[in-house]
Amino acid sequence: MRTAPIIALAAVLAAGTVHVAAAAPQTSRLTITQGGTADNPKVYDGNGQSVAGITIEADYVVVQNYKINRPSAPGIRLEGNNITLQNNTVTDPQGGDGDGLRFFGNDLKILNNTISGTRNTGGRHADCMQTYADDSPPSQRVLIEGNRCEKIDNMCLMAEGPNDGEGDGKGHSNYFTLRNNYCETLKASQALMIEDIQHLVVEGNTFAAGPDKAIGLAIKSTDATIGENTVSEDIECYVGIDKSSKPGYQGPKPTCAP
Repeated sequence: MRTAPIIALAAVLAAGTVHVAAAAPQTSRLTITQGGTADNPKVYDGNGQSVAGITIEADYVVVQNYKINRPSAPGIRLEGNNITLQNNTVTDPQGGDGDGLRFFGNDLKILNNTISGTRNTGGRHADCMQTYADDSPPSQRVLIEGNRCEKIDNMCLMAEGPNDGEGDGKGHSNYFTLRNNYCETLKASQALMIEDIQHLVVEGNTFAAGPDKAIGLAIKSTDATIGENTVSEDIECYVGIDKSSKPGYQGPKPTCAP
């Protein structure tokens, strides 16, 4: 598969960051491997253009304003540190496990993206967003805010740490914040399934009708804080939790298993 060429624009932002657009026909997947620095992150701005998926393998980058229609799943895959992914759209990912977005790394910001139309056909578990830690690194300090997960067959977020029994046991995944997202899941048992993620904050989100449970906390997902969220009356259980995840829990009384 061809990698899209990178075209540097003349404009330089006030902070000294080079404003970069990646020009690619819709049939190409954009692969980003060139990052910036803490003082000068590199910005990749699609300006509304379409690409056939995005793979990010770089640190200190901002990736924004791309349209992705019917990509090979996951529609976007990011691995690195200090990555901001914002204002992108992913529609109807195809093949693989059907996920819209997979993320791995530290100090990640996933902001104001729209992911829609993930499908469980063919035995897939097509989540809006997913992370895990087996052959991929654990993730820490992740902010997921202002996103829309629409018409999602499986979960809006499936997050698994390295010590969940399937991971490699190396390190910890922690300090996730999910704020002001819209979550519409159609066929899964939970909207959010959290395993071995410590220090989770969930607040200001909207959980639309569909799943049996809004939030599942399992396998030592300790120190979770569940704030005020809007939960459809059709969702029977707001928070499900197992015994190992109860230490440090703050929020509404759990009423079911995860």
